Amino acid sequence: MALAGESSGNSHGDCDGKSYRKVGLVYDETMCKHDTPNGEEHPECPDRIRVIWEKLQLAGVSQRCVVLGGSKAEDKHLQLVHTKDHVSLVKSLSTNKNDYRRNRIASQLNSIYLNGSSSEAAYLAAGSVVELAEKVAEGELDCGYAIVRPPGHHAEPDEAMGFCLFNNVAVAASYLLDERPELGIKKILIVDWDVHHGNGTQKMFWKDPRVLFFSVHRHEHGGFYPAGDDGYYNMVGEGPGEGFNINVPWEQGRCGDADYLAAWDHILIPVAKEFNPDIVLLSAGFDAAIGDPLGGCRVTPYGYSVMLKKLMEFAQGKIVLALEGGYNLDSIAKSSLACVQVLLEDKPIQGSSEAYPFESTWRVIQAVRKKLSAYWPSLADELSSNLIDQKIPTPIIVASSSDSETEDYANDILDQMSRLNIENHHVDTVSTSSWRRDLAKVDVWYASFGSNMWKPRFLCYIQGGQAEGMKKVCVGSMDKNPPKEIMWETFPHRLFFGRESSVTWGVGGVAFINPLTSLSDQTHMCLYRITLEQFNDVLFQENGLKVDSDSSLFDLDTLQLVEKKGSIPLASGGWYGNVVCLGKEGDIPILTMTCTLSAVEKFKSGEIPLRPPAEAYANTMVKGLVEGGRLSEEEAKAYIDNAASKPL
Repeated sequence: MALAGESSGNSHGDCDGKSYRKVGLVYDETMCKHDTPNGEEHPECPDRIRVIWEKLQLAGVSQRCVVLGGSKAEDKHLQLVHTKDHVSLVKSLSTNKNDYRRNRIASQLNSIYLNGSSSEAAYLAAGSVVELAEKVAEGELDCGYAIVRPPGHHAEPDEAMGFCLFNNVAVAASYLLDERPELGIKKILIVDWDVHHGNGTQKMFWKDPRVLFFSVHRHEHGGFYPAGDDGYYNMVGEGPGEGFNINVPWEQGRCGDADYLAAWDHILIPVAKEFNPDIVLLSAGFDAAIGDPLGGCRVTPYGYSVMLKKLMEFAQGKIVLALEGGYNLDSIAKSSLACVQVLLEDKPIQGSSEAYPFESTWRVIQAVRKKLSAYWPSLADELSSNLIDQKIPTPIIVASSSDSETEDYANDILDQMSRLNIENHHVDTVSTSSWRRDLAKVDVWYASFGSNMWKPRFLCYIQGGQAEGMKKVCVGSMDKNPPKEIMWETFPHRLFFGRESSVTWGVGGVAFINPLTSLSDQTHMCLYRITLEQFNDVLFQENGLKVDSDSSLFDLDTLQLVEKKGSIPLASGGWYGNVVCLGKEGDIPILTMTCTLSAVEKFKSGEIPLRPPAEAYANTMVKGLVEGGRLSEEEAKAYIDNAASKPL
């Protein structure tokens, strides 16, 4: 790896006799060439690493570190965790391949974009983390931070996904264990504090007792990206690796410093002491940071610095951070600066955290401790009632659904940011016009089975406003033209009601359908013919996201994919983040949105509650069914009661 610059004096000591830690920083502008094919706006953008680097330079921090350029990974090292076919696929994305082929490959993957520089950036990201980890393991550096992209922790052995092409941290861990045994690295602790579950890393070390993998993430009972059961706390590893996989799955958004530090103090730190790692690798995603547009959590730069400081007590401080997610440019820059200052150990951590964890946080921590206590004696004791009584009520709503819209949540976040002097990153909404212009040309049928069956309520999603019975105002779509056509159909899917409560309707369940067909069930649906642009705006609002997004949730490639597969979970993290294709009407696809299959299983097991609908919600459904000419008022009420009472 070529030296891009080095501050040699403070790396070793100074005239006052004080010893300084040798901190390595990796930055290579070449990784910024990985971008969307046509320069479209995207959260995983080149400016993510640029703003971090600029922040470290302006703060005078990079000048006191050993600064290293990027280093390309070798295929044989990538194949320690990835299949040969996957490595060959990523390598084939070089600039001599045409854009059409790359776009076709990307369309078949989950949340991936590609251009002519994606392959080079992926090789640099993985190789740079390997090289930095090697220098720390050798003792040439004490610790370091690899400011790399694309991120890695979602990449699985045979598949790129979630913005990730190669699993950078997993490649580095396997390299130290399998290729450099003479360095004496026999046990590695991998900590993943990215807001999304590190599904790829988990799979790569599922049966390996040499790696203790710890992931704390927003999970929402499998409804948050990457969705499914992999991030649940009962996923503890298999065979010789049983007990060496630890998941701490938050049940909702808003988790902040107090919640994360509780997980550190009562799960991670005790287990890490027992494990006694030889080096710590940190998947340092900053999308749980306050103000992040995808994460919806509240971790401050102070919170990250305290979590890192606690980890530096292990392995003689041999720790390597590798950038993962994080999409608020101000937050990732300030959080990164706070972490590098901790690595340098040149001044006390500034700040404080007086808040208590959520009630749900203690519930999750207790469940994790109970499950893992069979493998780690330090988790065997029950937490004292005095400790777990230090809590605040779990928020009823999260950034999840139409029935939990998040304007108050967003305002609360902005209020906290202003008090913490973290400016909200401005997004130029002009950049959204490109995808909107394209999707406005395509029509779809949106099939509604809940409160949206009543036209005045659905028009709130299009034109904005608030219908009778609603407790929240909708912002509406960018295109406020009403539906071109309306019709009714029945479909063979099971209707049910679940969740404790919602901001829009109060205490009581909201409607879902099972994504799988059931010939014994028939669900009435009102179909609205709208544009694919408007369908995206409904998706945004149903899942608690901002309508003025710089990218779509559901584009033309995803439309083609859902027509083939039947249903597609999206990276929205919401209650209604699963789009289902019900067929076609006049060559126009019929789409609806509901929960994921894994969420259905959680409803069946009781992990997510089944609840009859709130009165106002049920009344709105009745109005839709009656005014749509489908059922009489008595029949509509009986239809809803049957769906609410019938076992799932």
